[in-house]
Amino acid sequence: MPDTTKPQNNVTASVKFHVSLNVSDLPRSVEFYRTLFGVGPASQHADYAKFELDEPPLVLSLIPDRSGASGNLNHVGLRVGSSEELVKIQTRLETAGNRTKREEGVACCHSRQTKFWVTDPDRALWELYILQADDDEQNHDETPRTSASENPPPGTDRVVWEHRITDPWPIQIPHADNSVHAVFLEGSANLKPAAASLAGLFAEALRVLRPGGEFRLHGLSSDSPLSIPLPSLPGPAAAVEYVPSHVEPLRELLAAGFVEVQLEKLSATAHFNVGGVPLREILIVACKPGHRPKTSNHVAIYLGPLAQVTDDFGNVFRRGELKLLNVHDWQLLSKSIARSQFLLLAPKSVGAN
Repeated sequence: MPDTTKPQNNVTASVKFHVSLNVSDLPRSVEFYRTLFGVGPASQHADYAKFELDEPPLVLSLIPDRSGASGNLNHVGLRVGSSEELVKIQTRLETAGNRTKREEGVACCHSRQTKFWVTDPDRALWELYILQADDDEQNHDETPRTSASENPPPGTDRVVWEHRITDPWPIQIPHADNSVHAVFLEGSANLKPAAASLAGLFAEALRVLRPGGEFRLHGLSSDSPLSIPLPSLPGPAAAVEYVPSHVEPLRELLAAGFVEVQLEKLSATAHFNVGGVPLREILIVACKPGHRPKTSNHVAIYLGPLAQVTDDFGNVFRRGELKLLNVHDWQLLSKSIARSQFLLLAPKSVGAN
């Protein structure tokens, strides 16, 4: 196996298969693959590492998992040797009816690339590109990712509906009411139709989700509404057509009827700045409520530190006071990130019937 420990600074004409993995611990993964391949990385940075192999012809990139979502496959692809070959493959795909997204001369993965993205029938994301030059700027591939949620009951097939920014805007989700375990939207809120139809998409997601079903929205948001037209953004963000303020999808989800709505991630560092407004990575999680019985005999006591808090169902919790809840609201509270702020007692614990 050839020595690939040195960075490749020249344009290469070699054709290689490409795999990009999300990793939880970049240094640890680098050492694992160094041992596996018997060579060191061709390129390594604080936010990215790349192995280049000739036998087999492989480019393996490792990207720290920034969203907290599980699943280690980021994307797969091919590095081709010329622009002509890239155009030939893209033309072949588009002639067959596959939608692609092309990006010219973008800074990505500490290199300069021309590429296009396409998804296969089972939602696997493919990147086809030519490498133009190495680049010391810190940048990385921000490709759509999904996350795992709880498994369905034994004997039940898990049904997941996923939409990505590379897909056409969905007028309707092709599933029956209460039939889907999870809905994942990757960049959907950054398509132009979202400016007028985001509420409709969320209503569709609520319709198809089973009671207690999981919802996740990942993409780009702004600190406040943009006052100027959105310019073309570099890299994979070139597909972004619209950026909502981060409060907009939160409000629309609550209006649609979702509960446990929370910002799981709002990046501390802005990825872009448009007209003085920072654009940040956002990850919102929520769930569809289940049946809420009228009987309230489960106890919750809010411990503080605030004087009082209110949940998505309108239950008001005053610090130190006993609050009776129905079993549905009580169970949701027991599974929430606020669980440590409450003393939760089942009916038996307080002598209720």
